[in-house]
Amino acid sequence: MLANVRVGRILGIPIGLHASWFLIFALVTWSLASGYFPLEYPALPGAAYWLLAALTSILFFGPVLLHELGHSVVALRNQIPVGRITLFVFGGVAQIGRESPDAGTEFRVAIAGPLSSLGLAAGFAGLWWLDRATPCLAAPSVCLMSINLMLALFNLIPGFSLDEGRVMRAVIWHLTGNFHRARPAAVFVGELTAFGFIGLGLFTMLTGYWPNGLWLVFIGWFLQNAAATSYAQTSLQQPLRNVTVTQTMTHDCPLVPTHLSLQQPVEEHMLTNGRRCLFVTENDHLRGRLTPTDVTKVPKENWAETTVGQVAVPSELMVRVEPNMPLLIALQVMDDANVNQVLVATGNKMVGMLTREQVLHYVGMRAELGV
Repeated sequence: MLANVRVGRILGIPIGLHASWFLIFALVTWSLASGYFPLEYPALPGAAYWLLAALTSILFFGPVLLHELGHSVVALRNQIPVGRITLFVFGGVAQIGRESPDAGTEFRVAIAGPLSSLGLAAGFAGLWWLDRATPCLAAPSVCLMSINLMLALFNLIPGFSLDEGRVMRAVIWHLTGNFHRARPAAVFVGELTAFGFIGLGLFTMLTGYWPNGLWLVFIGWFLQNAAATSYAQTSLQQPLRNVTVTQTMTHDCPLVPTHLSLQQPVEEHMLTNGRRCLFVTENDHLRGRLTPTDVTKVPKENWAETTVGQVAVPSELMVRVEPNMPLLIALQVMDDANVNQVLVATGNKMVGMLTREQVLHYVGMRAELGV
């Protein structure tokens, strides 16, 4: 769920809007202005409905953002990185950098979101109690109270990866003491919940309530897609549980000097031998790394005049892992740094490179061999 529009940072976490956010903003504004507010507050002038609807729609995503910040704050307090928060058609999603280290942390991170929404619902209920005599203030207050309450209840549906699904995984993890048994169980319940929503939606549509039924089907599809994605992650992680970096890394990255023209390593190593990583050296010291991605940043007609040293990523900027590190931990390092390759080194001695492509090749080979 990548953001199409960046809007800023909170607590160092990038906040963005997915393209679908603009669709739901327009739909919520239209729905409130043409239906809810005129029905509940018929004495207001017509322009006031649209103004209140637009304001409420903007405020609608404030609680969603606070919900995701609830997860994020607890994660950060437990030294779990948070990559970004994206607001989208179903609310929001916080990209938690890695899995929780234990069941207790998983539970606290998961439950923080619904508790934040319940607290906000109570706060807006109190605000409505104070301003209920003023329609222009009472209308958005009661609407936002309802939205926060629904957001909390929606995330208590036992669907993975909703909050309740993660709470359930934490409980199963605590009872069994095994994370790898808890996740498939939570995914299974999540898929059952998703198909239940789809079935209920289809039945509702058959009884004549098309809009309500369509929304239920849409929610069920969303839950099923999230559960299927989580299952795919589990299937990918399972064969990598006991694998180390040294089993999948490239051991023989060629060395090229910094003064060499870019044209030469491209023709001699990348195009001829299919090499995807080259170590750049100067006086037998590592100065950087060169990959096809780095090469494509320079127009082809300038390769002959551009030196390798001008293009290579400096060694001090390269993310490093150790050869005996578990591969799953190395992948988490790559995710946290948002890179596709890392330098494998022992102390100051470079050993090789690890790329996501090599990991996928390794998984594919295991699947082909049936191991």
